[in-house]
Amino acid sequence: MRKHLSAETIYVGLYVLPRGTLRSELLVALRQARKARRPRARGTDRRGHILNMTPIAERPAEVATRTVPGHWEGDLIKGARNGSAVGTLVERTTRLVILARMDGTDARSARKGFTKKLRHVPALLRKTLTYDRGKEMAEHERLAERLAIRIFFADPYSPWQRGTNENTNGLLRQYLPKGTDLSGYTQRELNAIAQRLNTRPRKCLDFATPLEVFTQLRHYSPVALGT
Repeated sequence: MRKHLSAETIYVGLYVLPRGTLRSELLVALRQARKARRPRARGTDRRGHILNMTPIAERPAEVATRTVPGHWEGDLIKGARNGSAVGTLVERTTRLVILARMDGTDARSARKGFTKKLRHVPALLRKTLTYDRGKEMAEHERLAERLAIRIFFADPYSPWQRGTNENTNGLLRQYLPKGTDLSGYTQRELNAIAQRLNTRPRKCLDFATPLEVFTQLRHYSPVALGT
């Protein structure tokens, strides 16, 4: 009988069992090099009362398989004292990253910021967006109408349902450190940061870059894109 270990069990072992120099060497080798394990349901509850949410359970099955492009995950990275933010969007199949400058952290700023960036994505590659229940998505219906995109909300305290975005946010903290006033970044600077991740070869893409794969898909026929 084969036994399997979950990723969470492995991480707990790495953070709890080793001591001294061995522990330091192991933690440095981790992609995000955190000194302590962050709990999966972390931080304060930033959910608000959002009307007419469509739960992730109603999301098309094709989203989970990653075989059909055009399905995105979204979030905000918060700045110092939660007073500023940058919008993050990741396409699930290609892992392409888009960063959106935000004028604030409220729902209007999120709607305007995400709309401005996503409207440049071809409609065939703009099918769904999966978000958490952050109150900044309160204007999701207007966003969905403007972009002709379907928006789904993850279950409470379930960051793994948006695992691609969560992992990407961790990588972005190398460029957008916690405690920074994110309002100081221009859209051009954010585009440059996204470009660094989008031109990084990825093992899950057979060592192609997200930008290479996404660019190829832009020129595929509707049939090839699964429509």
